[in-house]
Amino acid sequence: MKILMYSTHEHEQTYAEESAKETGNQVTMEMVPLTKETVAMAKGYDGVSVQQTSRIDEEVYRALHELGIKQISTRTAGVDMFDLQAAAQNGITITNVAIYSPRAIAEMGVTHAMYLLRNIGRFNQRMDNDYDFRWSGDLIAKEIYTCTVGLIGAGHIGGATAQIYRALGARVIAFDRHPDPELAPYMEYVDFETVLKESDILSLHVPLLPSTEKMIDAAAIAKMKDNAILINMARGGLVDTQALIDALNSGRLGGAGLDTLADETTYFGKQVDAEEVPDDYHELEEMPNVVITPHVAFFTNVAVRNMVRISLDDVVAVIKGQRTKNIVK
Repeated sequence: MKILMYSTHEHEQTYAEESAKETGNQVTMEMVPLTKETVAMAKGYDGVSVQQTSRIDEEVYRALHELGIKQISTRTAGVDMFDLQAAAQNGITITNVAIYSPRAIAEMGVTHAMYLLRNIGRFNQRMDNDYDFRWSGDLIAKEIYTCTVGLIGAGHIGGATAQIYRALGARVIAFDRHPDPELAPYMEYVDFETVLKESDILSLHVPLLPSTEKMIDAAAIAKMKDNAILINMARGGLVDTQALIDALNSGRLGGAGLDTLADETTYFGKQVDAEEVPDDYHELEEMPNVVITPHVAFFTNVAVRNMVRISLDDVVAVIKGQRTKNIVK
């Protein structure tokens, strides 16, 4: 079977080659994303795998259909880059890797939170700019076991996040439309308003949908605790960026840990010139109480291997008409 991997990164190559050797499938790796300009590269292949956050245009699905391609397997959990209706209309099945390493994302979120909770950025700013090494009372920190951590979304990643915080002694509360009884030892399910009002650390773990876009806006922030910390390891579009900047500038929020931003597709994963980076990034990056990482919460050896191997396995499963739990509906 011939499989074309779009948007292949160097760190994925070893695992793609490992899969090809074990299965006997031909896996061709290309660095470019799947777009209307590159879709013709799939001619002669049985299936495709992608990894991108940029939107896939409707005409791409028609072109794949004409090439006889019946599926797209994304090496990500998120699927907001797809037009699922257009895919279905063209007989294309979409699969994702919903569970590749929940702990990878959970650990990064906790890392951001601990950095902010202990005011490390603020200490660094004073030491670097003013050679001020004093123990300032305005930088005294909370200990994690005294905090309430709120989760919006308690799926695989949210659940792993809850377990880590609970092990550290924090109280964990969560809002999720589909509570999981197995997570009861680690968290208390509450409503959305309660999560906003009671959380010292608010961590987002939901997909980007029309119903969740800008769910953390000025109104939501106004309900949050004074000096609360916002952690977003999910999708940038969940947060109204300007409302977040305003809340940080005013001191309403104590900090933000962001592995994703609303307009990241224009520069994350690339090396660009300074003028190509949006103003909101520059404004956030200059704040000592903000941590930004370029959508790399997933970036561990375990996660990358699982993303590649599961994605390639799903390509084969869909083409052969076999069952896979990763079909996106």
